[in-house]
Amino acid sequence: MTRKDIRKGVTWIMILVSACSVAIFTLAWRHRDEVTPAELADVELTPNWADSLTNEKSDYAPLHKMDREIERFIGRWNIKGMSLAVTRHDSLLYAKGYGMADAEAGDRMTPRHILRLASASKLVTAIAIMRLKEQGRLRLDSKVFGPDGILNDTAYTNAINDRRLFDLTVDHLLQHKGGFGMGAGDPMFNTKDIIAAKGLDEPPTNEELVSIVLPRRIAFTPGQGFRYSNFGYMLLSLVIERVTGESYWDYVSRDVLHPAGCYGFRPATNYYADRHDGEVRYYGPDTVAVEEWNGSGRMVERVYGGSNVNGLVGAGGWLASAPDLARLVAAVDKYPHVKNILSGESIDSLTSYAKDDRRSRGWSEVDEHGKWRRTGTLSSTHTLVERFPNGECWVLITNSGVWTGHNFSREMTGLVSRLRAAYSGSMPRRDLFRP
Repeated sequence: MTRKDIRKGVTWIMILVSACSVAIFTLAWRHRDEVTPAELADVELTPNWADSLTNEKSDYAPLHKMDREIERFIGRWNIKGMSLAVTRHDSLLYAKGYGMADAEAGDRMTPRHILRLASASKLVTAIAIMRLKEQGRLRLDSKVFGPDGILNDTAYTNAINDRRLFDLTVDHLLQHKGGFGMGAGDPMFNTKDIIAAKGLDEPPTNEELVSIVLPRRIAFTPGQGFRYSNFGYMLLSLVIERVTGESYWDYVSRDVLHPAGCYGFRPATNYYADRHDGEVRYYGPDTVAVEEWNGSGRMVERVYGGSNVNGLVGAGGWLASAPDLARLVAAVDKYPHVKNILSGESIDSLTSYAKDDRRSRGWSEVDEHGKWRRTGTLSSTHTLVERFPNGECWVLITNSGVWTGHNFSREMTGLVSRLRAAYSGSMPRRDLFRP
């Protein structure tokens, strides 16, 4: 063998060694990246994964400009605090709090704080219904009322005057196609008016409220129209309780949230004194005192006693952190990095798209490109979940209401659009779900 041949052989060996080194480095990098390796699909998260989240973990120099833009946004809208979580391919890339969680107590917002989700709670309820369907405990075409219905109490059956209600199904409620109108106001938010009109001594329970609402004529035949209905999703909460024999909160926590790795969800409370550990203080768009929801005549803060938030149950009664809510979305999106708690068929049912009806089951809106959107609004909070076709999901939750009400969702959507365009490519490559 000549020296030339030896030199050539050494060269090839060096090339192979370099190639192997690059491959090893790449694999190592990918395992800390937001990829979706199948071998991690069944890894279970520990209940305390969210405990490790801090603002400092997302103090990332390439995104300091994004932080300042968010701070300008909340300042412009007089929002006390906002929590943000960003995932891609089921990996939590960024989680941070902005502003104050409780200004009076001097507590700054962190990604661990829990906040009212408002109507984003409906996504949780829709997922729970699909879990029950997969467990064989109900069907989407199951009747809600009547002798063969799930809620077949004679108190309900005898209260019905509009016989079209006997055709109401679980799926009609999921899609806001139950026919419940708003002619007498939203029964989930006008309790004190109902107390006065019916001469009640105390607020009705949700079961009693159903018997009060059912005698009314519905706005359209179930399935033949659309009308957003908080009352319909409260009914779904009662359906879940009847089918399972448990409280709504207990079943959903054990069979939906915990299997998804979400351990920070809590039932909402109505008053600051009853808040959960880690819960924020809420701020309304004004400081005008309003009459307490229960008809006591007492004047209270709008955000603390103005409405029965806990009574919304699955229509708007959940609290969670932004990362926990993002974690739930990751568990129902078909990506394998986080184990899905629903089948692909059920996920398709939740996110089905129809050209003439962009609102799907649980989600506020889906489009033909595969973008899913869920909003929530109360006088005390705004929630936005946007999951994009490229597997990216942004979750924003505020502890403040603004004077534009639900229209503020458009401002939040615009903010996400701007932030994604400018900073999506600068997100750190990691997974905070797996500290």
